[in-house]
Amino acid sequence: MTTSGQAGSSDGAAAVAGTRMTAAQIFAVAAQTGEDELKRSSAGLALSGLAAGLGMGLTGLGSASVLAALGHDGPSAHLLASLMYPIGFIVVILGRAQLFTENTLFPVILALDRHRHVRNTLRLWAVVFTANVLGALLFAVLVMKTSALSGALRDALASLGEHTTAGSFGHIFWAGVIGGWIIALMAWLVSAARFSLGQIVLVYVMTFVVGAAHLAHCIAGSGEGLAAVLSGHVSGGTYLIWLLGATLGNTVGGVLMVSLLNYGQVVGSGRDMQQAKRSLEEIEDESAGKRGGHGRKVG
Repeated sequence: MTTSGQAGSSDGAAAVAGTRMTAAQIFAVAAQTGEDELKRSSAGLALSGLAAGLGMGLTGLGSASVLAALGHDGPSAHLLASLMYPIGFIVVILGRAQLFTENTLFPVILALDRHRHVRNTLRLWAVVFTANVLGALLFAVLVMKTSALSGALRDALASLGEHTTAGSFGHIFWAGVIGGWIIALMAWLVSAARFSLGQIVLVYVMTFVVGAAHLAHCIAGSGEGLAAVLSGHVSGGTYLIWLLGATLGNTVGGVLMVSLLNYGQVVGSGRDMQQAKRSLEEIEDESAGKRGGHGRKVG
């Protein structure tokens, strides 16, 4: 029986009583989410991913609005702008649109649990990532090539994109690793939250850290970066190098630091769930008996 099956077969007392979910129960919810996503057609994933790319543009637009009002210089202005950074994530995640970095958790958890679905996961990644970037490009065209925004706001957004894509490839990669770790960890925690308000708080707090620490997120940063490309502040090549580094980092951080680690702890908790049905005295007596038996064999 799979790990998610073990978790699903466990009683729902924790959920009913309002106590904390176990790691295995969170794993089961995440695996079910991954299964639901892998069942979707490529066309459905693409449209959802396009909507997510557009929605993530709100992250850059909100931050740029603060910078346009306060000025682009100084750490205080950027910290205040980071207060608006979570807006796009809240819209996309609570709206259940397809975001690439969330998918370094859900389908990966399922593939690890069932030892299959790798090809389908790669299909999902390719479709969602491409659609996310196209959505970010559509956002950039909308805000930079129309008269919707003031000149000051467009300048602030382009400046933000220039700042986002700056740095060496190594810096971008490692900033992406930490950013991917935080976003996938957020997705894991949101799976444990039972109410929308709790999910909003989790998303806001964790994505605020990503923005305030200037970590790399391949989709949130794409709206800003592409706006800077369209305004001439950043070259297309610079953006593509940034996108490669951020995407690789986000994938490594999400898969290795969240999916694999939580899979490992849940595999271990499978035995813990069996032990929970027994008394502590029974477990200790069994362990003592095994040690005594081993001693007699050695003697």
